[in-house]
Amino acid sequence: NPTRTGLLDALGAMGAQIEITAQADCFGEPAGDLVVRATHLHATRVSGPLVVRMIDEFPAFAIAAAYAQGVTTIADAGELRHKESDRISALCGELRLLGIAARETPDGFTITGGPVAGGQAHSHGDHRLAMALALAGLASQSAVQVSGAEMVTESFPTFAQVLAGFGAQITAK
Repeated sequence: NPTRTGLLDALGAMGAQIEITAQADCFGEPAGDLVVRATHLHATRVSGPLVVRMIDEFPAFAIAAAYAQGVTTIADAGELRHKESDRISALCGELRLLGIAARETPDGFTITGGPVAGGQAHSHGDHRLAMALALAGLASQSAVQVSGAEMVTESFPTFAQVLAGFGAQITAK
């Protein structure tokens, strides 16, 4: 759905190589498969109408920004303060615990890309934040432990298996 593809556009602006294949109509909505190739990402700015098109994907986008070169800026995203958690505050705080330079603004945040140290993080009861923090561990210098991650199974029951397919070593405590 074009109103839900903002993340793809934002990642494309960062230099991501994403190709949509096998496009079809699925229950009246456009659908397709994504082919993603590894590449170096660079910082971008996300604001205005693009924010609405990716409002639920900002935790995952923040992880991409953490690995991108430069300072990524998100503005016009004050709605993130009213999700399952104050996603701006929770996201920036947890990213800093993992060694990522993240700074809150009233309606968004900035992330300075660089190495991700790893460490312990907390989901704040937010399934999207839990999944994003787990993604950070795929290329971090040391392991990422996410406490409170069990709620992920409510929205994405096979998340752990999918992540393991990318090489993640997952243990439940």
